[in-house]
Order: sequence, then structure tokens, then C-alpha cells
Amino acid sequence: MRNLIVLVALAFLALSIVAVEPALAQDVTVEQQVAIKQARGWGAGLGIGLGSGLAAGLAVIGAGLGIGRIGGSAVESIARQPEMAGSIFTNMILAAALIEGATLFAVVVAFLGMGQANGF
Repeated sequence: MRNLIVLVALAFLALSIVAVEPALAQDVTVEQQVAIKQARGWGAGLGIGLGSGLAAGLAVIGAGLGIGRIGGSAVESIARQPEMAGSIFTNMILAAALIEGATLFAVVVAFLGMGQANGF
């Protein structure tokens, strides 16, 4: 489990580092590219890109842990009281959907931050 968390965090870190450099249009001259980099500074977008990548990674990791805990608790509850399986399952799905919604919102905000680091 720890290896998976590290792998996901490294993947988002790599994505954020790749996303830091702006995708410049083809009609921009070399002098304009140099001027843009000097105006922004070499590390201007780095903090935004890294922060966005880490935010997206932590949101996904948190959602995975939360949904895993909900699923485990639901299975344990159903094992204790099998007659309540339908009600427990419904509540489990609702809680998992709420977690997924919050996670999707967090990831979208993080990706918007990556876009801002690229000048979009």
C-alpha cells in the first residue's frame, strides 16, 4: 500500500514538473521566449506547479483511503448484521459518492492551478 501511495505521489510530481514550462505557440520568436522566461523568473511557476501536483496527489490518496475505510467498515457491519445489508450498502454508496465529489473538485482545482502556472 505504501508503495502505491509513493508511486501516485511521484506520478503527480512528475506531471507537475512537466506542466511548469509553458507550451509556447509556434509563431513566438526565440527572443520573445527568452523575454517571457526572464519576466516570469526561472522559479515563478515552479511553486504553483509543484503545489498543484501535490494537491491533486494528496486529494486522490485521501479519497482512496476514505473509500477504503468506508468499504471495510460496511463489510464488517454487514457481517455483524446481515439483515441490514441493504441499508448499509445504500449508506456506503452515498458516503463514497460524496467523497468522490469532493475529490473531483480538488483535482480540478489543482489542474486549474497547473494551467495557471503555464500561463493559460
